[in-house]
Amino acid sequence: MDTHSEKQVTVGIMTRVFAVLVLLGNCLAKSNVPANFVFGDSLVEVGNNNYIASLSKANYVPNGIDFGKPTGRFTNGRTIVDLIGKELGFKDFTPPYLAPTTVGPVILQGVNYASGGGGILNHTGSIFGGRINLDAQLDNFANTRQDIISSIGEPAALELFKNGLFSITIGSNDFINNYLTPVLSAVEQKLVSPETFVGSMISRYRLQLTRLYNMGARMIVVTNVGPIGCIPYERETNPAAGDSCVDFPNQLAQLFNSQLKSLIAELSTNLEESKFVYADVYRIVDDIIQNYVSYGFENSNSACCHVAGRFGGLIPCGPPSRVCPDRSKYVFWDPYHPSDAANVVIAKRLMEGDSNDISPMNIRQLVDS
Repeated sequence: MDTHSEKQVTVGIMTRVFAVLVLLGNCLAKSNVPANFVFGDSLVEVGNNNYIASLSKANYVPNGIDFGKPTGRFTNGRTIVDLIGKELGFKDFTPPYLAPTTVGPVILQGVNYASGGGGILNHTGSIFGGRINLDAQLDNFANTRQDIISSIGEPAALELFKNGLFSITIGSNDFINNYLTPVLSAVEQKLVSPETFVGSMISRYRLQLTRLYNMGARMIVVTNVGPIGCIPYERETNPAAGDSCVDFPNQLAQLFNSQLKSLIAELSTNLEESKFVYADVYRIVDDIIQNYVSYGFENSNSACCHVAGRFGGLIPCGPPSRVCPDRSKYVFWDPYHPSDAANVVIAKRLMEGDSNDISPMNIRQLVDS
């Protein structure tokens, strides 16, 4: 063997040894969770859309005002998955898949594939141009999976996936930026009933969740769709609702959620050794909105970051926007997304909540099981 070949072999061995040491360190430092893999939409995005041509971006002020800088997170501070990752003991936030620095040993601690505007259905979010829908996010995980196998070998990689936490927060855009899109909805709703549309979402989601399981995921937290009829954007565009949440979007979310809960039960039964968890974010957010004063909030229906409209819900948060004086007092950061303060409440209830919030167990119980 020549000197160059010997050097290549040595570097390869050292890389694998280093990767295994990182993996072992993760296991020791973070109880039972070596890695945190995140899929979803803008509720959990941490910057993937910064790297694609998209109208759905948040890498500009005043987004991230309490994070230190704009990063591509659609909130003033941290996302729900940022907070859950910290609770699980991860030192660093799970990085976006498309960031050039998300390579090498860092991927052993998990990757965030979420994309603003993304949905379960592939045509969802087309109004934004670029976005990474769930099928494409799973393709990206397949790439990460292969990189991890190449790095630490297949047995160690499969063990990593088995003990890693996988979470999916998606579905809102399939309604807000597809079925309910003002330009399209009048036509689509005449042609496609809510039951048919939700049925197509559930059928697609079944295939996607099964694919994730087949790639090695075992602990999978699936978040339902929140009360989208209560977001400032829906309140603003449906003035007939007055001070109330808008009924039809919430009815769509509830129709989807009831079928999603059944799907999770079905997959848990049929997929051996799987641990699927159903996170009822609809219930949690609805509770925050209905009882906002008891949570320390002063406003439950308007965007803290606002430009125009009664609820500040007409225009996305951006440089022309005004920001409320105390961001911790608002449930909503912008026309669509919760504030850091609301995300803290949601994350805590997903980590520690009872079976009304998250079933059959909370995230703390899941990772300790």
